[in-house]
Amino acid sequence: MSRTHQKATQLLSAMILAGLASHTLAADSIKIGIAGPKTGPVAQYGDMQFSGARMAIEQINARGGVDGKQLVAVEYDDACDPKQAVAVANKVVNDGVKFVVGHLCSSSTQPASDIYEDERIVMITPAATSPELTARGYTMIFRTIGLDNAQGPAAARYIVGLKPRNVAVLHDKQQYGEGIATSVKEILSKEGIPVAMFEGINAGERDYASILSRLKQANVDFVYFGGYHPEMGLLLRQAKEKGLTARFMGPEGVGNDSISQIAKDASEGMLVTLPMSFDQVPANQALVAAFAAKQENPSGPFVLPTYSAVEVIAGGIAAAKSEDPEKVAEAIHAGTFKTPTGDLSFDEKGDLKDFKFVVYEWHYGQPKTPAQDSASR
Repeated sequence: MSRTHQKATQLLSAMILAGLASHTLAADSIKIGIAGPKTGPVAQYGDMQFSGARMAIEQINARGGVDGKQLVAVEYDDACDPKQAVAVANKVVNDGVKFVVGHLCSSSTQPASDIYEDERIVMITPAATSPELTARGYTMIFRTIGLDNAQGPAAARYIVGLKPRNVAVLHDKQQYGEGIATSVKEILSKEGIPVAMFEGINAGERDYASILSRLKQANVDFVYFGGYHPEMGLLLRQAKEKGLTARFMGPEGVGNDSISQIAKDASEGMLVTLPMSFDQVPANQALVAAFAAKQENPSGPFVLPTYSAVEVIAGGIAAAKSEDPEKVAEAIHAGTFKTPTGDLSFDEKGDLKDFKFVVYEWHYGQPKTPAQDSASR
């Protein structure tokens, strides 16, 4: 055998062994896509999502994985942009990923979910709250968070108890923000609370002086804003600069520590509806300590719902005794799963059967606290 022939034979053998090793690794693992914003204006929420998913995968693997197989995260950045989310969903399909945790923003989750449903990929969002997402008769789409049509009423009931004289309801003209703002407005109107203004602002703008001047002229004493923290932070800061003393409230999209960096002390007293503080649950303290050991904060509203989404997928695979996504989806619909956010079960639409939002009061430089019952104020 010539030296050249010998080298070629050795190279071929190495390639075959590498291929076998790769096949063995693939056979011994289950890929889970984690899709959300790593870039863009709400990347902080994506950080919560990726943190929760990584921790869940690490801890499930430490317990032996799922049916002896290790979970492997495949991470995707959709920047909370609908077009990029569609590109991500198509990449998930091309990558052969059959299970997805994500997306985060409702406006990007909905078009991506169309692809997952068509391609029979299980998707669980820990953050998208638009009711439209699960109102289309899909069987592969789930979520581990509540809906705007539950969050909106929770906010509206609290506002009614405060008995404001003149309310403005603003939104960011996006699916999530406008949807929840509309829900709040409708309930306030039914309860006889005057809604002086219902208007959209442009997300990404830096100057909201015009709308704030109109709020002041209308003697508005309470503002509900449907949207995310970058805009709410600017509204709070600029409202204080203009001498507008109205109380502000928003959904979980504004409940981000970065709002204090934007609004500074103008964020003090803001009201926000959020999932309950699952990191305060006594049964979760070992998990909280595991996050602390990594210098990560589990208190963000999407951290533990994301952890739970991974647990549900793992539990669905185990219950189905199969990695066939359709069988896993059936098992998820039929099962109850023990997670850090409670024992989760799903209705026929893929929504949680029981999820409650809590009203919190924001504090500048201090942890948020449960808001005082408006009936006793």
